[in-house]
Amino acid sequence: MDGNRILLVEDNADDEALMLDAFDRCGLNARVDVARDGAEALEILLHTPLQDEELPRLVLLDLRLPKVAGLDVIRRLRVEARTRYLPIVVLTSSSQQEDIRNSYVNGANAYVRKPIDFEQFLDVVRAINSFWLKANETV
Repeated sequence: MDGNRILLVEDNADDEALMLDAFDRCGLNARVDVARDGAEALEILLHTPLQDEELPRLVLLDLRLPKVAGLDVIRRLRVEARTRYLPIVVLTSSSQQEDIRNSYVNGANAYVRKPIDFEQFLDVVRAINSFWLKANETV
């Protein structure tokens, strides 16, 4: 994922620090921006004047967020042409079947429970990155 940009949407400072540390330890060479609530994530992705190449290549999204819930973030991203195919990995502590189902129904590409096995998580990220590259190939 060299040179790629990731948006981590996480309101818990401890979880944010763990994720950023894990990225560093695994040598993931990507710029990681952090949004601390759902409203900030939507502002970055939908309302900041970014060029297409400046959009994050991946969104890591907690479900339990202040201001705008994670499921609502997914719904909003999936209706916008610009972010419709943006890979979204739900990264949450919830194991409720309803949360898992609703995440996929609304357009999440993967659902990973915290605490995570980081190697498994990287496999998910790599698979989604491959999908993203294929979806954005020029014909």
